[in-house]
Amino acid sequence: MTTYIKTLLGLAIGVLLGAAGALWLGPGQDSGVHVGNGERKPLYWVAPMDPDYRRDQPGKSPMGMDLIPVYAGGAGADVPGTVRIAPDVVNNLGVRTASVTSGRLHLDVKTVGYVQYDEDRLVHMHPRVEGWIEKLYVKAAGDRVEQGEPLYALYSPTLVNAQEELLLALKRDNAVLIRAAVERLSALQVPRADIDQLRQTRQVSQTITITAPQSGVIDDLGVREGMFVKPGMVLMAIAQLAPVWVIGEVFERQAGLVEVGDTVRMQLDYLPGREWLGQVDYVYPSLNERTRTVQIRVHFANPDGFLKPGMFAQMVIATRPNHETLLIPREALIRTGRQSRVVLALGEGKFKSVAVKVGRVDEAQAEILAGLREGERIVTSAQFLIDSESSKTADFERMSHADGEDAVTAPQRSAQPRMQHGGHGLMESGHD
Repeated sequence: MTTYIKTLLGLAIGVLLGAAGALWLGPGQDSGVHVGNGERKPLYWVAPMDPDYRRDQPGKSPMGMDLIPVYAGGAGADVPGTVRIAPDVVNNLGVRTASVTSGRLHLDVKTVGYVQYDEDRLVHMHPRVEGWIEKLYVKAAGDRVEQGEPLYALYSPTLVNAQEELLLALKRDNAVLIRAAVERLSALQVPRADIDQLRQTRQVSQTITITAPQSGVIDDLGVREGMFVKPGMVLMAIAQLAPVWVIGEVFERQAGLVEVGDTVRMQLDYLPGREWLGQVDYVYPSLNERTRTVQIRVHFANPDGFLKPGMFAQMVIATRPNHETLLIPREALIRTGRQSRVVLALGEGKFKSVAVKVGRVDEAQAEILAGLREGERIVTSAQFLIDSESSKTADFERMSHADGEDAVTAPQRSAQPRMQHGGHGLMESGHD
């Protein structure tokens, strides 16, 4: 009986010691555990294209690919998606890094515009009575005129009758009728000088000459000598070349960045090297449904007349900086159809791809609204290859040239020779 009890106690003690050893080692301490043939025991297996798909034994991923083993002490022991690159491979890849900084993004909006007349100084000429153009003093659009110069002479029976009414009132010496006749002639665009001459000479003029109300150039000339005209017709317009408007087209996604008062730099193809400076004078309230753009208006003095209506211009609008935010170099961004990512440099050759929320982007920098912290290091060169490996949770030991490193799986060994020929070979393998 004594021998039997001793045997039971020995077995119990052995079981307890084995359980305690298993608890003490645990999965996290498995780097020293080897199978009978001396190979390491994997912690788990992951899908090459989905690091969240894990299994306790080999098999196939949902996409039909072989699962990849992850060992303790390697890249897989870090945060999922972390990869490790040997220093010599980092040099061959030309990996460069930059810090995440805080600041205000000074965004420039580049767009095109076209020159047109200042509509505030554009005068249209319309007749107020029916009649015929007896004499046309301006012959073509673009002719320059000065204020007070004759534009056309109009014969109208209505104007003849209005003059006779004034003469009749003058004969009767009726102040009320005289004032009414003078007001009617003025309303019919008879110049004041012609009314005074009628009162002095008492002679009715068969034609009335209309003069230019302002100096400028003739635009939209729609009349010729001998034509019959009536109220509502546009005979011509008089525009001024100084100042002029430049109407810019801003894309819908950039419309919220532009405000009245923003500085505008403008250049024209026909005069390279010269730059005009102005300010946004007005932002139009409606959106063009066809081009999906919002128009802005800029005034330019144009004293030398170089800006001509109809010309196209390249415009750069310096928008006002927004609130302070995180900024990274634009080249560090990796944009896909579903998300934007950057590659974090964790130190000691470790890298990890993380998703970020991007705000405004200019030619050099990009705003980061979420996903990074100030002071973190990010990769600005060769990040696409690292991102592809991080996304697959690949073991970057296959990129090491050292002989003392642990062996990798067969598919990784087959890729290793291709990845020892410098940066170009690495990039090609990363995209296979």
